Amino acid sequence: MAKGQLEFQEEVDAARIENAMWRSWKADGSGDHSGDHSAKTEKLERVRGSIGDSIDFSQIRYPQETRRCRYDDLPTFPVRPNFAGFENALQPASQCVVFDGCPEDPYHPSNTPIYQTSTFVQPSSSEFGPYDYTRSGNPTRTALEKHVAMLEHAAAAFAFSSGMAALHTVTRLLKQGDEILVNEDIYGGMHRLLTQDCAHNGVQVTFVDTTNLTAVAKAITPKTKIIHTESPSNPRMKISDLRKLATLAHQHKVLLSVDSTMMPPVICQPLLLGVDLVVHSATKFFSGHADCTGGLVCVRDPELAHRVAFLQNAEGTALAPFECFLFLRGIKTMWLRVNRAQENTVQIAKALAKHPRIKEVFYPGPGGCSSEALRIHNSQSSGCGCIISFTTGSVSFSRRFLDASRLFKTTVSFGSVNSLGEMPCTMSHASIPAEERTLPADLVRLSVGIEDVRDLLQDLQRALDFASSQKPPPEHDGYDSRFEDLPVVPRPPDEEERPRKSLSEWLLSEVEGPSTSQMLSGVATHVATHVASGLSGLSSWKFSSPSSLSLISLMSVSLLLGVLVSRATPPSWLRR
Repeated sequence: MAKGQLEFQEEVDAARIENAMWRSWKADGSGDHSGDHSAKTEKLERVRGSIGDSIDFSQIRYPQETRRCRYDDLPTFPVRPNFAGFENALQPASQCVVFDGCPEDPYHPSNTPIYQTSTFVQPSSSEFGPYDYTRSGNPTRTALEKHVAMLEHAAAAFAFSSGMAALHTVTRLLKQGDEILVNEDIYGGMHRLLTQDCAHNGVQVTFVDTTNLTAVAKAITPKTKIIHTESPSNPRMKISDLRKLATLAHQHKVLLSVDSTMMPPVICQPLLLGVDLVVHSATKFFSGHADCTGGLVCVRDPELAHRVAFLQNAEGTALAPFECFLFLRGIKTMWLRVNRAQENTVQIAKALAKHPRIKEVFYPGPGGCSSEALRIHNSQSSGCGCIISFTTGSVSFSRRFLDASRLFKTTVSFGSVNSLGEMPCTMSHASIPAEERTLPADLVRLSVGIEDVRDLLQDLQRALDFASSQKPPPEHDGYDSRFEDLPVVPRPPDEEERPRKSLSEWLLSEVEGPSTSQMLSGVATHVATHVASGLSGLSSWKFSSPSSLSLISLMSVSLLLGVLVSRATPPSWLRR
């Protein structure tokens, strides 16, 4: 092998060891030797001396007695591949499915198991294995984070307990006195976090229109450390040029963070556009079924990955194993779900744009934004997404429309297989004070699902018709899944057809009588009559005499007591 090829191969091998070993290299105090081949070789040989030529991530050990770094410099997440420069030969639909989350598992399961454990047994008292405590790392979470990193072309991805936990971790990269520039049209939860948490911790928050590069450039100061935006923005669907924003940010040594929840990686991969941090509320498209809550932070730079990993571990915000399993399952159908929902979205946006009661439609497609915004969006995304916002000119009309819709369920959130609708000013963005809100009060946001588009269009037309009239929407129209107009199975018997109580049922229903003596007398007589009638067919017995009935009554009382004693809880009169 030629010298250049050897150096390249050594670089690739060293990169595979990546983030965790990188921390220990950094802790050696050797500095940056990016141009020093001998330093790289020394690092590589030190790694090979620890784990050999064949890298088995599950067998990596971190000896405590001989380590040359602080405890906090040890990796807080297991070694995993760096996908920042990974070229996947598979198409996006296949990338969502073709992934082995646990290649080191000796049993080779076809699906990643749920490692439902809080702790892991260590090799010895003087060294750590790849996992020690689930807050710090768990194999199921590692599988999810690896798959997400692969889809996003990230150096590393990290799973959090919610989208807000992920966004909070991004803000924790800031120190007191730092500044963050934020798009003026932003998710309500992020606005609340910035204005009621970050601002109270000494971080300066400045809102700016990130679609206007000139305005962003003027807003940057020496204190600016992060620019955070959404494209499309939530809910007005404004488009920012992520490539130019990244270039501008890096010219000032500022990080660019993008909440790409509306644009999952099967549509857009912002890290390839120069973005430094990508955040997702995985609750939306990664889950796709509205059955779990989670958040993701994807980073392009390994050094930044270490800080995010430290915060995830130190603040205890990591996602639990069971939710990780649900997201791994959701990813497998993400391309199918998003693709189908986008097809529906295009047709619904066209129909809304033609309706006389709809004033303006906002979505990154024809007729939903300016031609320049559409050009920018198409240059950085492969689809329009599944979200549409529109205005009606009347708050009451918008409310009546949502109340009349049956397939578009009124709820916050989006990205589910079910179609959803909401009014941001009173729901997802209600935490923004009215005087600071830049949203039209009549704005409606739809999240289009995967239902048959004909049913969705019919539902929207019916809701618009009801909103235009003064008629109240029907309370029961077949969409509440109660099906009260259908016959039931099994059919309950009529009153006269109901079977009479059996002897044992009668006994157990009568044992709580007022008096023990009266009860025994009544029960004995009743039981004696039943027993006598049952034996009357025997010619050798005569039951007309009082002595015969007394004998049967005594037998009946014995039978009664046997039944009562066999009950788990004796009746009150028997316990006296």
